[in-house]
Amino acid sequence: MTDPYGFLRTPRRPVPARPVQERLTDWSEVCAGQARLPLVSEQAGRCMDCGLPFCHSGCPLGNLIPEWNAYARKGDWGAAAERLHATNNFPEFTGRLCPAPCEDACVLTINADPVTIKNVEQAIADQSWARGYAPPQPPERLSGKTVAVVGSGPAGLAAAQQLTRAGHTVAVYERADRIGGLLRYGIPAFKMEKRHLDRRIDQMRAEGTKFRTGVDVGGDLDAAELTERYDAVVIAVGATGRRELSVPGRELYGIHQAMDYLTLANRVAEGDRDVPAVSAEGRHVVIIGGGDTGSDCLGTVLRQGAASVVQVDINPEPGAARRETEPWPVYPKVYRVSHAHEEARGRDGGDPRMFSSATLSFEGDRSGRVRALCLAEAEPGSRRPRLETEHVIPADLVLLALGFFGPERDTALVRQLGLMLDGRGNFARDATFAAETAETAETAEGAKQAGRVRRAARAGTGRVFIAGDAGRGQSLVVWAIAEGRSAAAAADRCLSGSTVLPAPVGPHDGPLVA
Repeated sequence: MTDPYGFLRTPRRPVPARPVQERLTDWSEVCAGQARLPLVSEQAGRCMDCGLPFCHSGCPLGNLIPEWNAYARKGDWGAAAERLHATNNFPEFTGRLCPAPCEDACVLTINADPVTIKNVEQAIADQSWARGYAPPQPPERLSGKTVAVVGSGPAGLAAAQQLTRAGHTVAVYERADRIGGLLRYGIPAFKMEKRHLDRRIDQMRAEGTKFRTGVDVGGDLDAAELTERYDAVVIAVGATGRRELSVPGRELYGIHQAMDYLTLANRVAEGDRDVPAVSAEGRHVVIIGGGDTGSDCLGTVLRQGAASVVQVDINPEPGAARRETEPWPVYPKVYRVSHAHEEARGRDGGDPRMFSSATLSFEGDRSGRVRALCLAEAEPGSRRPRLETEHVIPADLVLLALGFFGPERDTALVRQLGLMLDGRGNFARDATFAAETAETAETAEGAKQAGRVRRAARAGTGRVFIAGDAGRGQSLVVWAIAEGRSAAAAADRCLSGSTVLPAPVGPHDGPLVA
C-alpha cells in the first residue's frame, strides 16, 4: 500500500470520455486524447492492498491488481508492466473492452466506490508500449513440436502466444481475411482502435507465430488432415452461432443480424469500402437486444447518422443497487449506462432503451421492406407478452442483437473432427481441455455415428483441445484469454510431459456466484 489513507482522501475519478458531440463525429476511441496521467497514478493510490484481494477472484485471469496498482502509483511503469503481463497477454484489449468484474469485487465496493482498476490497467498497458516494455519474447530454443490454432480471437491468440513462447512452432488459421476474430470485425473502433490489435499481431510474428488468413478449416482445409500434420490442434472458433427471432415478418428486407451489420461497418473503418453496404443514415433504427452487442450497434448507428434509434430489451429495467441475491463480490445485474447510451442521451435527450418489451411481429410495405415493429409489454419472469399492451413503433432498419447459442454446430469442422456437444450446446471437453469426439462407423446400412467417445484423435495424430467460447459459450474477453492460456498449458503438458505455463481457469470454472 502506497498510501494507507488514499481510499479515504482521494475520491474515485475515472478517466473522462470526450464530449458526446465531438466523439459522434469520428470513430476514434471515446477517451482518445484524454490525459490519463497523473490521474491514474492518483487513483491507483486508492488501492488498500487488501490481505484477501477479492479483485483477484473477480477476474478469471487472476490479475495481480494490488501489485501493479502500487507500481502505477509510484510511476514505476516497467515493474507495473511486468506484473500486468505476468497474467494477461493482452491488457490493452481487456483495459478497453472488459466490463471490469474486478471493480465490482473490489473490497471498497462494500461501502464506497471501487478503485478505477480498468483505467489503471489500460494506462499501464499503453505506457508499456510507449516506453518499450513490451518487446517480442521469442523462445530460447524450439521443442520440435508443432501446433495449429483454429481461430484468431482472444482465446486463439492467447493460446498461440503462450505455446510459441514455450518453444513450439505455432500456426494460427483464420477463415476471415484478417487476424483478430470478433476483435477485428465485431468490436467497433470507438471501443478499441485496431492499431492495438495490429501491434500485438506484429509482436507475435516477431516471436515466431505464423498466421494463415482466408483459410476455412473444414472447408478449404480438411480438419482431420490438420490433426495429421500437427502434433496438437487447439480449436478456438468462438461462439458465433447467432440466436434468431422467429416472429411474423422476419423475412422482410432491412432486418439484419447485428454481427453482420457491425462487420460491414468495421470494413469501412479498415478501408475496404468507402461506405457500408448497410447504413443507418437517415433511418429509424430498432436494436433488439440489451447486451454489449446491442450497445455496440447503438454507438455505430449514432455515428452513421440514424434519424432515431430505440433499443428493445425483453428484461425488466434493473435497479441501481445490488439485490440481496447478488451480494458483494458477485458481479451484479444493475442499471448501467455505456458510452453508447450516454451518446444517445446526449444527442436525443433520453435513454434509448425500452425495457420489458417483447417483439411480436414486423410490418412491411409493398416492396417487402420493414417499416414498423409491433411490441408488447413482457411479463416479468415468464417474458410472455401481456395482453392488450400491443403498440407499434416505426422501423426501417432492425438489428438483431440477441446473443449467441454457442459454436456453429452443423459444420464440416465438427463432422471431420467428430466433435461432441455438451449439455449447453458447446463443444464437449474433458478436465484437460481435450476435445471429446465420436468416431464415425461405416455399416452396411450406411454411415452411422458410433456411440464410443474418445478423448483424443486416432493414434499417430495430434491431440485436439477446445479453448474459449467454443467450449464455454458466450462470455467475456477476460475469460477468453484465461481459457487460451489454460488450454495452452494443457497442450504444452501433452506435448512435453510437463509444463510451466500458467492455467488460471479450468474448463468448467465459472464466475463468482452467490
